[in-house]
Amino acid sequence: MTNINRGYDLTPDQSNPPEFNHSKPKTVSFLGLGAMGYLMAKHLVDKFETVMVWNRSFEKAQAHAEEFGTLAVCLEQAVMADVIFSCLPTSDIVDQVIEQALPHLTANSVWVDCTSGVPQQAKDCQATLRSVGCDFLDAPVSGQTSGADSGTLTAMVGGSATALAYAKPAIDCFAGLVVHVGESGAGYAVKAVNNTLFAINAWAAAEGLSVLKAHGVNPSDALDCINKASGQSFATLATLPDRVVNRAFPKTFTIDLMAKDCAIAIDLQTQKLVPTPVMAQVASLVRAASNQYHPGSADFSEFAKYYEKMSGITIRDDH
Repeated sequence: MTNINRGYDLTPDQSNPPEFNHSKPKTVSFLGLGAMGYLMAKHLVDKFETVMVWNRSFEKAQAHAEEFGTLAVCLEQAVMADVIFSCLPTSDIVDQVIEQALPHLTANSVWVDCTSGVPQQAKDCQATLRSVGCDFLDAPVSGQTSGADSGTLTAMVGGSATALAYAKPAIDCFAGLVVHVGESGAGYAVKAVNNTLFAINAWAAAEGLSVLKAHGVNPSDALDCINKASGQSFATLATLPDRVVNRAFPKTFTIDLMAKDCAIAIDLQTQKLVPTPVMAQVASLVRAASNQYHPGSADFSEFAKYYEKMSGITIRDDH
């Protein structure tokens, strides 16, 4: 892929963005039908003339087409859409898919990547797509699979405001909030910091509940109080009760991807020499927890099992 540079420079791309021939996209496609993408793509149906889906395992695309009425296609056909969504595990995989797609792209299309990616690689993708008359937005989402299912995700978008204005009717289909946070790479940066802040809250909640359980307090009773008090967070409202305390640990967003996102945040901090001792410590702990599992095999909430080995206390409802 062209323009590869693994630094983290978030200064604006000075190349000229494409102009768009019509005010609203007519065709859309979705590349990557994992836990999030499978649900996000369903919201595009009946909103556009054509909705295409592609997945590296084509059987998943066929299943989506049968369930939701999308059109399962090859990659070459999918990337001819006016707006191309991708939701893939890493920026490196996004790079590979764009490399394959380049000869088949239609001028003035917008590629909207919902991957939790590396900021500099967003700028590289933008420069590459602009070289063939297209544009690129980094638009990672937050809200977990429940938000993807209900179409209420939060999208944090980096890139051209003009490209976002063109693609927004499609993004709105699965996002309840769409915020333009800055130039190319800024969306990825916000997502990395967001996920690191979540990891901090989740780790702290696990520690706090363990202290309370050591003193005879049932975790669910403690959460009932915390979630109506100043200590609440998304981790105490959802992750701990719905995944850890009940010992469900459903596999959605995996812990190796959480560790990857924390590492991106620490790289950003290192570039600007911002002291972030808490972020760095939790990023290291999440990486240590992730290393206990094969990539892709464990949910992010299974960090709690690693902490339980450290504390000797199981964060389980005693009722």
